[in-house]
Amino acid sequence: MAQGGEPVNKRVQDEMRDERRDGARAEARDWARDAGRDGARDEARDEQVEVYRTLDLALRVGEVVLSSGAGTADATATILAVTAAGGLRGCEVDITFTSIAISYQAGPDVAPETHVRVVRYRGQDFSRLTAVDLLVRRFARGDMTREEASRELARLVSAGPPFPRWSSVIAWGVMAGGATLLLGGGWLITLVAFVTAMGIELSNRWFSRQRLPAFYQQVAGAFVATAVALILYALHAPVKPSLVVAAGIIMLLAGIALTGAVQDAITGYYVTAAARSLEAMLLTGGIIAGVSLGISLGIKLGLPVAIEAQTIQLANLPIMVGSGALMAVAFAYASYAPLRSLLPIAIVGALGSLAFTLMTRAEFGPAWSTAAGAFVVGLGGYSLGRRSGVPPLVVVVSGTVPLLPGLTIYKGMYELTTQGNLIGIVTLATAVAIGVALASGVILGEYVAQPIRREARRLEDRLAGPRLVGPRRPVRRRTPRSRSSTRRKRRAAV
Repeated sequence: MAQGGEPVNKRVQDEMRDERRDGARAEARDWARDAGRDGARDEARDEQVEVYRTLDLALRVGEVVLSSGAGTADATATILAVTAAGGLRGCEVDITFTSIAISYQAGPDVAPETHVRVVRYRGQDFSRLTAVDLLVRRFARGDMTREEASRELARLVSAGPPFPRWSSVIAWGVMAGGATLLLGGGWLITLVAFVTAMGIELSNRWFSRQRLPAFYQQVAGAFVATAVALILYALHAPVKPSLVVAAGIIMLLAGIALTGAVQDAITGYYVTAAARSLEAMLLTGGIIAGVSLGISLGIKLGLPVAIEAQTIQLANLPIMVGSGALMAVAFAYASYAPLRSLLPIAIVGALGSLAFTLMTRAEFGPAWSTAAGAFVVGLGGYSLGRRSGVPPLVVVVSGTVPLLPGLTIYKGMYELTTQGNLIGIVTLATAVAIGVALASGVILGEYVAQPIRREARRLEDRLAGPRLVGPRRPVRRRTPRSRSSTRRKRRAAV
């Protein structure tokens, strides 16, 4: 029995050992399969987080660019540059002036996802726009990671203005004083316009803290400028009171993004062009309402502040050119433009004023004269802006300030109130034509300064025109790197 049973026991032991080994192998395979599934889920989760964070970065960048007055084409190109640099292919961007939407689809069999951000604030902060533009270009070149770009953007958005706020108020006064010099005023009326503009700016800031809509701020500012002119007329001051009103109107017009509206219309973004145009009409209507109220009050009090005929003398050409440069620089400083951009802005403002003055002297009419000056601004603004390391939008917007039709608007309202509807309507229509010529001339100058790339394949790329904000060259897409992929590379290296 012992000798016959020994082989049987050995065979049983071998079978039990094989079963234990097979069970251990099966358990190892199950553990490896579960671990692989968990790793795949972790990798997919990490990659999805990277997608979310890249889209969030693109939305926040687009919000800053759009709120600073950039055109829709520029904002779209900047957003797509961020998504492409983050490794997201085939993103679609939809901008409706008050909101930005980005849609991304990872593959043809994957449901697309859409992220939306509402643009609630608009204002002129050229320092923030310049910093964000530089951030986008660095991120597109691969000089910084997505995490670094997000942290830097959060710091830029939360940072205060680079200059003291009181210096910005003084700059608005200097801009208004330069406007009176440009229109042929003396030093006394320049001083009055300087003080009046600072008062308007301080009152508008107080109204903003009280959350008063911008329309009523425009009404109040225009009425204050007209009231000061009435006081000067009542005191029989040896000045031209109408120049104070014109300077105040130019100051209030300077914050209206008319160039962006025309740029959107030309580049095919008609919805945002209509929204920008409506905003410009509403804010300009506030100026007209304030001036009209002041003129009507003056007529009731027997104080008709008439407009003296303006003649351009070539002997005053240096003063007018210098005043144009002063206005452009003062507006740029009031809008917190970087200091390195002030010299190019002064050059562009002076050249634009020179072209406008010579064309007016040659009797080409106000609209064509303004278009010529704006063309020079657009031509020089694009080149000098890139050379000075700031978006061309900063130089262009500042350079067009001396060309704004402040005196024409006041003249139209005065004629509409005192001489009849037809004459005043014609003058106001001239002011509208000047505004359109201003924006169109600037954009044409930019087209000439930057020829359209022939290698653009898509129709909207060919129609987009020159870039005033964002990268100028197509961005090379990068593959998004998640933490799991980084760990795999490290293990492979080891």
